[in-house]
Amino acid sequence: MGDSIIPVLKTIFDRDLTKLKAEVNAYSKEENLWRETKDISNSAGNLCLHLVGNLNTYIGAEFGKTGYIRERDKEFSLKNVPRSKLLSMVDETITIVQDSLDKVTQEDLQKEYPRMLMDKKPSTLRFLIHLTTHVTYHLGQVNYHRRILDV
Repeated sequence: MGDSIIPVLKTIFDRDLTKLKAEVNAYSKEENLWRETKDISNSAGNLCLHLVGNLNTYIGAEFGKTGYIRERDKEFSLKNVPRSKLLSMVDETITIVQDSLDKVTQEDLQKEYPRMLMDKKPSTLRFLIHLTTHVTYHLGQVNYHRRILDV
């Protein structure tokens, strides 16, 4: 794999989490972060909470040993968290992801990740790549949510 994959992963997470902050900031009305419709049941605010919980669990707690305890149900049930709080949570997550990935060695990347992914235990590298695409997927949803429902 070479020595360059961790810096690449750090760059992707930083880019996409920074873009998530920009999307959250781009809402003209803060309350629209939480809008849902019959067909769009995950608000941008909840997707933001979900990404924070996901990365704090699978990167921060696993590699950074942060002690983070995930409350996944709250990622989707909490409503009307202030925009400023969401932004600070994403900032904290950026720092945790960056610091935690600094602790991942080349040897760690080849090891089996201790959690399941699609009924398998993938390598840590595969799991980290999965996490980057998970962030990107939900980032696209937030962008679309804003363009459709921030009216």
